[in-house]
Amino acid sequence: MDSTATAIRRYRDRDHDAVYDICVRTADAGGDARGRYASDDLMPDLFAGPYLHLEPELAFVLTNRDVVVGYVIGTADTSAFVRAYRRAWIPRLADRYPVPTRPPVTPDDEMIALHHRPERMLLPALAGYPAHLHIDLLPEHQGRGHGRRLVETFLRAAARAGAPGLHVGMVTANVRARGFYDRLGFHEIPVPDPGPVTYLGRTTRVPAPVETAR
Repeated sequence: MDSTATAIRRYRDRDHDAVYDICVRTADAGGDARGRYASDDLMPDLFAGPYLHLEPELAFVLTNRDVVVGYVIGTADTSAFVRAYRRAWIPRLADRYPVPTRPPVTPDDEMIALHHRPERMLLPALAGYPAHLHIDLLPEHQGRGHGRRLVETFLRAAARAGAPGLHVGMVTANVRARGFYDRLGFHEIPVPDPGPVTYLGRTTRVPAPVETAR
């Protein structure tokens, strides 16, 4: 890959399908989740779509020769995002994901139950880190410094939006992701009964910005 052909720019509407594709191809603890659920749109509908729809101003993509190969998305205010998710995103997908009528049984049921419970994101231990993000890159573009650039781009945007700190929730089994966040200055946030997730946080302060393509 020619690193000089890569650039970070703001998300555009035409990037939607590429972001969804990258999301599902990295949704299994960093591995490919295609075919794992009844629809390959399920994971992106939970972990990409609401950010693109509700907060596109905080969405950025990594391109290589004008092809989207990675992204970072999120919110500067998790509480406000949760309210918007319930008010606007759940009704938008009501035909696709109706309210569950039974306890979760299948992996699809479990994900749909999460979709209908956005308040799960509101944990007291994270109050000092109101922003959060999701970052994904296709495997062939990992380990080249692009992830750091994407995170720092988001941190600056979140700081401009008024967030003093940011958190991420990562699958604890994803050891490679933990190393990535450690190198970026994240520290573990103690959260009671976190399940299979480890929560990490840091300040949004970063060095002076490098101009991104628009």
